[in-house]
Amino acid sequence: MTVYFIGAGPGDPDLITVKGAKLVESCPVVLYAGSLVPKAVIERAHPDAQVFDSASMDLDEITKVYTDAHKKGQDVARVQTGDLSIYSSLAEQTRRLNELGIDWKVIPGVSSFQASAAALGQELTLPEECQTIILSRASGRTPVPEKENLKSLAQHEATLCLFLSATLIRKVVRELSEVYPPHWPVCVVEKASHPEQRIIRSTLENIAHEMHKANIRSTAMIIVSKVFAIDDFVDSKLYDPTFSHACRKAKVVDSSD
Repeated sequence: MTVYFIGAGPGDPDLITVKGAKLVESCPVVLYAGSLVPKAVIERAHPDAQVFDSASMDLDEITKVYTDAHKKGQDVARVQTGDLSIYSSLAEQTRRLNELGIDWKVIPGVSSFQASAAALGQELTLPEECQTIILSRASGRTPVPEKENLKSLAQHEATLCLFLSATLIRKVVRELSEVYPPHWPVCVVEKASHPEQRIIRSTLENIAHEMHKANIRSTAMIIVSKVFAIDDFVDSKLYDPTFSHACRKAKVVDSSD
């Protein structure tokens, strides 16, 4: 028996991996985050499968689903939004499973920061301009370690992707304004990959007002990055004719053939 933690992606039900979809279809027990995971993903479950919505469950109740399935030798598809490596509660669930001696595995998914970049049609790194992406959040009800405060992170001028921070946008602006000028580029993608997806392209000084005007308060990715304002950048070395590597070797063709 195994509990499979499956990243269902950011919203578009087709963005779940093939492996994840097959597990939802085959596992006799499906436990999903009902407030976030698209219904179309769970509709893949077998008609005879036990399906639980974890939206109203606490950790003890979730763990009971696992232990009951374990007693019956039934695999569990634990379906959560995005990718399990970021803000997913994976650690606290797997700690319980380890204590109980229950096997588990993780099936990766598409994160909302990736779906947001796709919606923007934007590479979040640019050659010789920005080569680092920082994934973080503003400090609110869930505190952030002091060394990871936004002002400190901003010093790097890396692309900054902020999860779970839409309601704290004024705090975000206040802290980042201690480092960045008012015209620093900011993009917000609400409900990335959903049919109702919305995009705001703005600056640090205007983004809070524009989000308030659009009534964007949740399910939004905030991306702060100079790459949004850079059009004149050098090409990468990947396809430079003078650059060779093991993955791309010159093919020599005999002209006599």
